[in-house]
Amino acid sequence: MSDDQVVRLLTEIRDAQQRQLARQEEALRLQREQFAIFQRQAERAEQLQNRAEKIQDKSAQVIGTARRALFLVLPIVVLLIVYVSWLLFR
Repeated sequence: MSDDQVVRLLTEIRDAQQRQLARQEEALRLQREQFAIFQRQAERAEQLQNRAEKIQDKSAQVIGTARRALFLVLPIVVLLIVYVSWLLFR
């Protein structure tokens, strides 16, 4: 091979290596971006989970209050129905 051919081949090899390095750097940049997106999504999912837990806790408190109120109100309503029935049918 002549010197010109060797120089041309070496230049092509160098150019190919530079293109490959550029592709690898681009792939690494994309991976970093994807990881950042993943981290944001994980943080958002955690925030949503925390919010859902708070809502469930509040719901449990409301249900507990409603149950206690039912035990108080239901006997009064039953007594009132019995009283009104007694007034109507005596």
